[in-house]
Order: sequence, then structure tokens, then C-alpha cells
Amino acid sequence: MNVENNYNYVISYGKAQVPVYRMYAPTLTGVSPIPESAFIGRGNVLFAMEVDVEVFGENFLPAYTHGDNTMVVATDTMKNFILQHALTFSGSTLEGFLDVLGHQFLATYPQMERLRLTGREIAFTPSRVPLGDSAGFGDSKVLFKRSNDDFRMASIDFASNGKNTIITGHRCGRVGLQLMKVTGSAFTQFVRDVYTTLPERGDRPLYIYLDVYWKYSDPDEIQSHYIPSEQVRDVVQVVFHEFVSESIQHLVHEMGVRLLERFPQMAEVSFDGQNRTRDPMGVSETDPEQKVYSDPFPAYGMIKLTMSRKSDASGRK
Repeated sequence: MNVENNYNYVISYGKAQVPVYRMYAPTLTGVSPIPESAFIGRGNVLFAMEVDVEVFGENFLPAYTHGDNTMVVATDTMKNFILQHALTFSGSTLEGFLDVLGHQFLATYPQMERLRLTGREIAFTPSRVPLGDSAGFGDSKVLFKRSNDDFRMASIDFASNGKNTIITGHRCGRVGLQLMKVTGSAFTQFVRDVYTTLPERGDRPLYIYLDVYWKYSDPDEIQSHYIPSEQVRDVVQVVFHEFVSESIQHLVHEMGVRLLERFPQMAEVSFDGQNRTRDPMGVSETDPEQKVYSDPFPAYGMIKLTMSRKSDASGRK
């Protein structure tokens, strides 16, 4: 019996969380400055990330149905492939590395019909050390400390049309932001009924977790019109600092407007936010600015928003 004809199959396999630590990758230069950010480049002395590779294609079906591995590229081979190409990579961005990897994977292994590569920065920051000669303190050129702060990520989908490798999907991001604003946020005039216990607050400390993702108008511009995630983070922080919001929904919309205005090559931006605002426990009798808050009930509010540019009559965005 030909069991393959009896079922429909969706096949993928791969290697997850391949750690990559490249020393002295090329410096990122030529970043256009923006008003909200001091970021104009990155040294890349320590260029670290973890990479996932997921391979799709019916060419691997015999391995599932008959134990025939003649078309299978071992996931250990995929790991070695990633690490060897990290050594020869001549670019300076996470997205650029994934782009090179995707093209090289499909050129090397034609049995791979489609491919998804995801990279997440393993973030390090330079340690502050004495510079000597009474010059004060500055960033070390050789010593870095692991950061558990927000970090950049990217995911790119590739496919082969038999002759060329094309990008079929992508998403870039800055994830893991945790921001708390002590004043300048409100939440009022929401629906009240017998189930409502939350009081209206005309001014409150607002603590949010936030992931920000974006897509390019043209995926081929991922390298030529690179959007630094550090600048995206800084725009988000400046909007949070400046804007007096009536809700987290109000806030992320303002962030989205600013980002789409700031980066013309950005076709879409999306937010995945969590309301982690602490519960008020006490106010000073002599100074109303002095307040004490504590951890809230563990459930949290979830806020999502995706914004994209509208096309004009010609179909252009």
C-alpha cells in the first residue's frame, strides 16, 4: 500500500537556538540619524545571536513514511553550516546575516523548497573601565557584560523558484522592552457596570512590557534601507516620555504614527503590549507626589495593534 497517497502532509524540521558568537564583525556605519535617537552605528566587536532554521518541503516525506533519509540534511549539518557562514560573514546586521544564510542554504541544498530563518540577538554591552591618564571612565574595547535588556530579532522566509532564491516573508523586531513612566498617563471614561471595581485615574504611573515588530515595503531593502532596532526603541521611548496618553491603546497608536512617519521604508508596524502597572498602596499626607505601589494581581491586560500604510489609487503605498 502506498501510504503517501492516503494523507495530506505538512512537513518541516530544523535546528533551534544555534548560539553564534562572532568576534570583530564589520562595524555598522552609515546609519542616518533621527531626532529621537543618538544611535548612528554599532561596533560589532562581539556579534552574538541565536539562530533557528526551519526547512519545509515534500522532498523529505520519504524519511517520515519509509525511513528513507537520502534527501535529509542532518540538523547537526545545519548547525555547522550556520557557524561556518558566521565566520565568513562580511556584513554588520542580524538581518543581513539571515539574508546571506537563506540564499546559501537553498543554493547548497536544492531539496529544501522553503526555509525560515529566525535570529535573536544575544545582547552584551561594553563594561565601563578607567581610561587612564586621568581621562575618566569609558567603554572597554575588550570586556562586555551580558545584558538582559530588550534586544533585536528578525525572521525571514525564503523560497526557491528553481533558478533564484526569493524572500517570501519577513518580520523584524525589538522585543522585551519594559518601561515605567511615573506620571503623564491616564485611564478614564471607560465602561462602568456592576462588574467594574477599577477606579478612574487621571494620572497614574504606567508600567508596560512591549514588543515592537515591523516590515519593509520591499523586502529587498532590508539591507540597503536598514532600520536599526535601536532607533525604533528610541522612538518608542521618546513618544512614551513626551506623550500624555489616555490609555495604552492611545499610547501605542501614537508610537505607530511616529515610527511610520520617521521611516518611509517601513510598510507596517505592530505592537504586542502588556499592562504591568502596579497597584497603589499609599499616598503621603504632606506630598501627594510621594506614593507607594506594589505588585498587582498576576493577570495582566494585553494590548495589540498593527498599523500599515494605505495604498493610493495606483496601488502605491
